[in-house]
Amino acid sequence: MAITLSSGFKMPAVGLGVWRMEGKDIRDLIINAIKIGYRHFDCAADYKNEAEVGEALAEAFKMGLVKREELFITTKLWNSDHGHVLEACKDSLNKLRLDYLDLYLVHFPIATKHTGVGTTSSAIADDGVLDIDTTITLETTWHAMEDLVSKGLARSIGISNYDIFLTRDCLAYSKVKPAVNQIETHPYFQRDSLVKFCQKHGICVTAHTPLGGAVANTEWFGSVSCLEDPVLKGIAEKYKKTVAQIVLRWGIQRNTVVIPKSSKVERLEENFNVFGFELSKEDMELIKSVDRNHRTNQPAKFWGIDLYA
Repeated sequence: MAITLSSGFKMPAVGLGVWRMEGKDIRDLIINAIKIGYRHFDCAADYKNEAEVGEALAEAFKMGLVKREELFITTKLWNSDHGHVLEACKDSLNKLRLDYLDLYLVHFPIATKHTGVGTTSSAIADDGVLDIDTTITLETTWHAMEDLVSKGLARSIGISNYDIFLTRDCLAYSKVKPAVNQIETHPYFQRDSLVKFCQKHGICVTAHTPLGGAVANTEWFGSVSCLEDPVLKGIAEKYKKTVAQIVLRWGIQRNTVVIPKSSKVERLEENFNVFGFELSKEDMELIKSVDRNHRTNQPAKFWGIDLYA
């Protein structure tokens, strides 16, 4: 199952996110995922594992498991490289051992002090707050992203962690419209207005943290996971599925792309096995009722400033 982007390219509805994946585990993770059926991989310069992903992809191609044109590879421009978009994209391509990206995203709508292409550092000023660069506009960054399309380095370009106002602005100043807005959204943080706004204007929504972050975000940010929700557990029992499968299926039926992460083969299989059933309208409405407006991913912990405030 895939969603056709405004750029004309198809994006698989389920992908694998590689955030917080250790380098030594990447090879087995990518190879196993491809064998299971994954064709969409979500990367980022800031995850600091593009080189390891590139090695695994090269091995998969060499083994004949998959061809490059059968994969959809996403990576992202880090905050400190907004003034160096072309160089940053080429650095990611070099690490990933690819000639082009299927999708290149602006990771966050914020430019920070440049620390060297590909270093993905978050420079903190003397006051303990993120060192924000106020000389680079998001419009300037976007026009540099558009140049990547004309150069053939990125087939589609998009945004990430943009709210309605910033998304609207991007639509207004863009020549190449953003094909995707990747945002945190899950049953406890449904963001229906933003999702509907994007879809109304031809922007595909990709759900990062589609399972609510689970253990990873609980450890880092002290957040609450929707996977323990009694309503969702009840629906899972009804369909004889896991709660994770219910949550991912809900995301797919909202016409969003979901990119869960897992390093366990059984979970990779479970997360991919979400196409053989459909949630009823009543159960989709029931899931709507559990929304808590609860964001689990909180970069303010590291940046000394809440950009969502």
